Amino acid sequence: MSKTSGSAGQMVEFTGFRKIFWPVQSFEVKKVLPMAFMMFCVLFNYTILRDAKDGLVVTAPGSGAETISFLKLYGTLPFAIILMTVYSKLATIFSKPKLFYTMISVFIVFFAVFGFVLFPMKEAIHASPETLAAWTEAMPRLKWFLPLIANWTYSLFYIFSELWGTVGLSVLFWQFANDITKVTEAKRFYPLFGLIGNVGLLGSGYMLYAVTNAYSHLPAAERWDISLKWIILALLVCFVVIMLIYRWVRTNVMTDVRLYDPSQSAGAKKKKKAKLGFVESLKVVFSSKYLAYLAVLVLAYGITINLVEVTWKSQMKLQFPEAAEYVKIMGIFSMTTGAATIILMIVGANILRRFGWFAGAIITPAIMLITGSAFFGFIVFRDSAAGILAGLSMTPVLMAVIIGWSQNVMTKGAKYSLFDPTKEMAYIPLSDDLRTQGKAAVDGVGGRLGKSGGGIIQQVLLMGIAGATQISIAPYIAVILVISVLAWLFSVVKLNKEFQKLSHEEDTIKK
Repeated sequence: MSKTSGSAGQMVEFTGFRKIFWPVQSFEVKKVLPMAFMMFCVLFNYTILRDAKDGLVVTAPGSGAETISFLKLYGTLPFAIILMTVYSKLATIFSKPKLFYTMISVFIVFFAVFGFVLFPMKEAIHASPETLAAWTEAMPRLKWFLPLIANWTYSLFYIFSELWGTVGLSVLFWQFANDITKVTEAKRFYPLFGLIGNVGLLGSGYMLYAVTNAYSHLPAAERWDISLKWIILALLVCFVVIMLIYRWVRTNVMTDVRLYDPSQSAGAKKKKKAKLGFVESLKVVFSSKYLAYLAVLVLAYGITINLVEVTWKSQMKLQFPEAAEYVKIMGIFSMTTGAATIILMIVGANILRRFGWFAGAIITPAIMLITGSAFFGFIVFRDSAAGILAGLSMTPVLMAVIIGWSQNVMTKGAKYSLFDPTKEMAYIPLSDDLRTQGKAAVDGVGGRLGKSGGGIIQQVLLMGIAGATQISIAPYIAVILVISVLAWLFSVVKLNKEFQKLSHEEDTIKK
């Protein structure tokens, strides 16, 4: 990197470890650190909510991990459509700062009301266990749907927690980052945002563990009541910090000509993202083998991770039936996931540089096939191992928790470090129009069906088989998982051929 004069000052050439871990000029620090810390807070809240929502819903009276599939489809999906419709409407009325503050305020108000009004009143406003039992007896095939109505405030908490992952990270943070980051800076800054931001998983995991562990001497119900109030308080503080950082960046970074040029921002350089309906997305996907293979990748990941996660959480509830203890263990899980993700993000970048696209793309489905098969293999045949485990002073449920834990950490780490980068790289050789429409189409087909597909599969099995539980349908889920991953691997192989062909053609044209 050459030296420059003027307002930008002296530019330093990056070498060694600094080139890898901190490729930031001294005058750029006041942009990078606040944005990275904002991402830290966004992911901190995302992780707290992910773990707390599962603790509330899975351990609720009459509930279980089986209810998650129903809640995602009938709760999260319609609420997400409503919220994003409102967001799109407000975007035409409000300025960007007012829109940002308004969306954050929606979450602040809901979680404050839940934590300090609704949750303390839960016994008065929820259906009693006796009422829920009567409902279940009258409608046995809705056994896993009825608890969502009986414990309706928990369902709302789960829905808003899920929405924060979409609104907070995907919409508010990355839209702001694209607005203030130059295209030439994005390759240096965005990986740093990810590395520092993912420390939020470590921080939130430790906070959950520390809070729930501090009150472990109290009765279960009292312990969870106090722990949840601290969790809500931490959430609210982080929401406020996010708004303060946003205001500081707009005041101190967007007024600095060295750091902000609207015409050079990443957002300005991007074409407006195509907004396609589901039917239009299907037409675009099936008009191109290339896009069809990409859609299968996204669809297969969404289905398989959902199949494994829900089954694993059913074992987590059996091992840790109390909400506070469940959340405490999930805090440890978040810490291990965060540490693994940070390490794998560094390793993944080197894999892509040294071994190319195919090696990076094939690792995630390979890990899913091996670890997913091991997890379901144990679930299905665990009675055969009961004697061996007893000799090790370990129950089959605890072993299932450990295997599922390892599977989730490895798969999610590979997803963040390899699956996501290779998926985005696959769009690069496409023409501008096909790249824009293709991404919208793949997100529309693969993204939507992937998130709901696994849930629909499990709902059909749970409602179609009388008295079914997540464990009793595990053999069927295992077969579906293997078929899905094989389709994923097949698509990676086929997509690699198309990707290399288009990349070679693009290089030839440039030469």
